[in-house]
Amino acid sequence: MKLKKVMMSVLVVSMLLTGCAKEAETEPSQSENLPPVETEETDENPETGTDESDTDETRTYEAEEQYVKMLGRTHNENGVLWLAHSASGVEFTVKGTQCSVKIVGDSMTGAEGSQARFVAYVDGERVLDEMITQREAVYEIFSFETEREVTVTLMKVSEAANSILGIDEIIVAAADSIAPTAEKNLKIEFIGDSITCGYGVDDEDRDHHFSTNTEDATRAYAYKTAQLLDADYSLVSYSGNGIVSGYTTQGVQVSEQQLSKKYECFAVSYGSGAGGFKASSVDWDFSRFTPDIVVINLGTNDYSYTGNDEELIGEYIEAYTEFMKQVRQNNADSHIICTLGIMGAELYDAICTAAENYTAETGDENISVFRLSTQNGSTGYAADWHPTAATHDMAAAELADYIIALGF
Repeated sequence: MKLKKVMMSVLVVSMLLTGCAKEAETEPSQSENLPPVETEETDENPETGTDESDTDETRTYEAEEQYVKMLGRTHNENGVLWLAHSASGVEFTVKGTQCSVKIVGDSMTGAEGSQARFVAYVDGERVLDEMITQREAVYEIFSFETEREVTVTLMKVSEAANSILGIDEIIVAAADSIAPTAEKNLKIEFIGDSITCGYGVDDEDRDHHFSTNTEDATRAYAYKTAQLLDADYSLVSYSGNGIVSGYTTQGVQVSEQQLSKKYECFAVSYGSGAGGFKASSVDWDFSRFTPDIVVINLGTNDYSYTGNDEELIGEYIEAYTEFMKQVRQNNADSHIICTLGIMGAELYDAICTAAENYTAETGDENISVFRLSTQNGSTGYAADWHPTAATHDMAAAELADYIIALGF
């Protein structure tokens, strides 16, 4: 897609966005809340001596790879970049005075506790944290009196299962184009469950339950491990999911929550976008992100099904071995790390057996198994007994040290 038509002022952009939305709004757009731009005949920057009113133009961009760096799995559908998975988003640099983003919501915008959570950072500082409650809205990211060069990160921090969101437009007042940030030398994919999603991390009350309002993947071990290692990342994680079964309170297998069934599509979500767009209808192109390492952290939910039953544990081992083959088929050269332990390590020995069986069957030795420390309450518990941010910090440090010891 080409750069969209240049507008003369943020005020004109605001008028166009509120008057020409792509679809009917369920609630009033926030675009009219953007601050007006005051114009003068001269607006000289005392540091540069340049007239910024002559150099900074309002420009509108689509979130495409020529302009932004993709974070995690993303999908462009009719000019809208959809974000589904935890910590997925975009990042770019810009030198300018203003930046806003037009976000489109999905069919879950009215579902309290399941709405998508969207955040924005400027130079690493969180400047926006919103639940997406409208089908269309414009959010201001920054407004400076004088031109500054900054890095902007736009990110969805709630998980895919409940809802998705789309980036429709990025609007900046800048002299030059926005540009993607540089790729990192190390790339890691994390495959997991609620622990990887950051379930309840913003609610340190073990008796409280799930809500996307209190879910934040940036405070969980996977994202933090990537930060410690200065790595690019992709999270494919769903609360309640497992290898052979999702979480169950009846000891009955929940086969629809086998993550292997979701791994090869863009995402699976209750939410649908404009025109009925479903994330699950898109096959994921694995060439778009080639990880050096794939971390599998699945088994906590499976244990609610297997318990200590040897036959059921055997099912888990067999299914785990097959899932490793699926991961390898799509990530030919990645080192696979099989890990477990933060909320219990009951199936850790079974994972070791699955890894041994996998190597015996395939001859593939580019794998390893690592046990994470189990939480003991010393740093408290988050919603539904999930790990707190402090527990996630410790797990991230352990995993990062292990990856460094592997030679990465």
